[in-house]
Amino acid sequence: MSALPCFTDRPTGFNVRRDLPRSATAARNVRWTAGMNRRRGRPLIEFVLAIARSRQRQLLILLAAQSTLIVLLSINRLSPLTDGFVASNQFLRWVDLLNLLLSLASVVLTYLLLRAVRQGLQPARAIADRVFDAAFAVGAWLYAAGYGDHETTNYLHERFCPTTAADLCRIIAFHDDTFSHLLFFAGFIILAIVVMAAQTTYPDPRPLGITDHISVLVNGLISAAGVVANLAFEDIGLDLYVVAVVAATAITLLILRPTQVILRYYTIAFVAGLLVTGAIKAT
Repeated sequence: MSALPCFTDRPTGFNVRRDLPRSATAARNVRWTAGMNRRRGRPLIEFVLAIARSRQRQLLILLAAQSTLIVLLSINRLSPLTDGFVASNQFLRWVDLLNLLLSLASVVLTYLLLRAVRQGLQPARAIADRVFDAAFAVGAWLYAAGYGDHETTNYLHERFCPTTAADLCRIIAFHDDTFSHLLFFAGFIILAIVVMAAQTTYPDPRPLGITDHISVLVNGLISAAGVVANLAFEDIGLDLYVVAVVAATAITLLILRPTQVILRYYTIAFVAGLLVTGAIKAT
């Protein structure tokens, strides 16, 4: 039997003049039933739109948190306020410990971004999700290993081996300047690409509003300022090429999905940061 009542399953011999309700109340009931039938699809549409709004709001909040985190990392790294020792045994400086804690917060934010991107609107893609999860695990491990190795050996290098050529100091310096950087940059690139690839795989169909555009632009520029602060006033090393890889990936994916929040954010942050750094270095 049809799911629609009244008008779709008319009995044989149905006569409009004779069989339609004559009272005002009954007529209103008939009109109400017909209206409900016409609106039957609306709750689902409204639910999907609510998910879209909620998902986009989550992404904007998480990106704002990420921009704030970049500012805090830059302040912690460049400010002399955190040069003191954490404890009386002088096992670490505050700058080293805070960098470890802020890096943990960065990985958590990346996980929340990855989860927010994949929720709700698109059907799940089992193979893609497994790839994203595995890549995130690898990226997070490399990122954490790089940070852990760097913060400890950087402290030892600066305090005990600034100019010493002894074998122990040479090994510490290699961990500080090379090996930890390779681990960190590999993890950073993987985590950034995983989030951008997930946004490309699970695009948000809802167009951005004016407030959304402003939020993405402001957060992207804040992150760009963090990139500049960490690149423009030091010797150029591998980090410049890492930023260039992330910027190129963001531009490429943005061409495919030009309305997606995360892709716009990464493009603004890393392209602007790269351009301003290049301008400062050129002067």
